Amino acid sequence: MDSTRRKFLATVATTIAAPVLGEASAAEGTADTQDTPRWVMVIDLRKCIGCQACTVACSTENRVPAGQFRTLVSHYEVEKDHQPRSAMLPRLCNHCENPPCIPVCPVQATYQRPDGIVVVDNTRCVGCAYCVQACPYDARFINHETKTADKCTFCVHRVQAGLLPACVETCVGGARIFGNIKDPRSEVSRLINSVHTDGLQPGLKTRPQVYYIGLDNRLQNKIEGVPSPWKRSETLVQESMS
Repeated sequence: MDSTRRKFLATVATTIAAPVLGEASAAEGTADTQDTPRWVMVIDLRKCIGCQACTVACSTENRVPAGQFRTLVSHYEVEKDHQPRSAMLPRLCNHCENPPCIPVCPVQATYQRPDGIVVVDNTRCVGCAYCVQACPYDARFINHETKTADKCTFCVHRVQAGLLPACVETCVGGARIFGNIKDPRSEVSRLINSVHTDGLQPGLKTRPQVYYIGLDNRLQNKIEGVPSPWKRSETLVQESMS
């Protein structure tokens, strides 16, 4: 067992009694204590090879309908040193500190847990898609089967059980790192404090909690003319044309 996983499990062991998804109400979702972790993800683009193992693992773990995705690695072609280069951009819910998806929900189905994970109570969701439109990261969709809002949850059910999110567990290059940013000994804290990181669309002041290492600044904001990465069929067309 590597040191990153040992530290992650140590943090989980002290918080395993936290509310399980579906058992906490939207009102309870705002409570926080000094001992409550703040889960974040660091994505090291220097290690991402665009293999989509994370995409497959997420879809399998969370039983996402065919053609819909909670996470996906978009491929882009950028120019560097006057030569075309391939650039990868893994996408998922950013579990923002100031999530714009929450205030627009008319039934409070979307809320933020004390540990920072933004979730959807699909027993309350009416499928209005207001949150889908409010998310600036195109990270939400209406599930074809449940007819309710769906998104990445950092595999909260796995985290509660002391496991890493499925995408982190299966990343062949070790590009995805997950942990408690409030723990100075965690791998995510060490990386964020020692290496330059960027978030997507910083000008929106949502304070995203997915940190990218090696992010090309041309991919940091909304990319004009590029189809939503959550529609895989369109993405395949985009990639075939590049």
